[in-house]
Amino acid sequence: MKQFGVVFMSVAFALFTWISCSSDEVEKEVAVDPGNDPNFKIEVNNDGLKGFNRKVEVFGIDIYAVKDVDDAKLLHAANVMAQYLDNDEDGNVDNQLVLDKMIANKAFVVMWKKESDLEMDLPNGREGQDLGNDETIPGFVRGGKTGTFDASLEEIWHIITHAGYAYAYPEIFGEQDGSEIANAMDIARGGKFTSIPNKYPANAWYSYDDTTCEYDCQVTEYFYWAMSSMLGAQENRLNEIGQEWKLNTRALVESKDQNIFNLLTAPDYKLPTVLPDGSYKH
Repeated sequence: MKQFGVVFMSVAFALFTWISCSSDEVEKEVAVDPGNDPNFKIEVNNDGLKGFNRKVEVFGIDIYAVKDVDDAKLLHAANVMAQYLDNDEDGNVDNQLVLDKMIANKAFVVMWKKESDLEMDLPNGREGQDLGNDETIPGFVRGGKTGTFDASLEEIWHIITHAGYAYAYPEIFGEQDGSEIANAMDIARGGKFTSIPNKYPANAWYSYDDTTCEYDCQVTEYFYWAMSSMLGAQENRLNEIGQEWKLNTRALVESKDQNIFNLLTAPDYKLPTVLPDGSYKH
């Protein structure tokens, strides 16, 4: 994971801790189509993120978009966020503590069309995550979870765990050495590695090899792989992801990685049990 000052980037995953901004650069108001979603409306962005002309708010969490992002994909991301946070779709978030931590961290997502869209003045004291327009595939889940993967399932989950769960339960889901999820990850990787090894042990089932992804990033990715596999997102993708993650189904996670399975099924943390499909029904 390459670090530009305070911006963290990688090809598959970009997690930002953004701590500087230019407060005098605010987008001029423009007319936007609110869309036709029954739960979420696209609004003009006046929050100061230059280049991101509109946004959708989900339980107090902002998702911003540049003008070239499709409205349907912006609304899809909002629905995925809502389904992760309110997995039973009763209109109330399942874990208020997690949402409170996200709000305290001023968590947000930015949706981009071109990578150059991310060359911006960075908002002060906020935890952010990026999501590309072209990697957002609304039909993936409802299409049988085959074909091009819907990256919103990954990137939206990253901001929830990074800005929410890691702060709500630091000893359990903290992205640092010694947390319960980190200890489980060390077993999954076949050892504790503070940097990417030249070759993972043969018994490792988690072998993320992006040399820019440091230990905390490795924890975040591990959380995603285990959770998404247990929810069924990876069940048809072993050929695509096997070099990085081998437990692509709930049954495999339960049989091979009991530590993470126990953490992610513990009722105390109110983690999702249903994979979002982008159609929040409350």
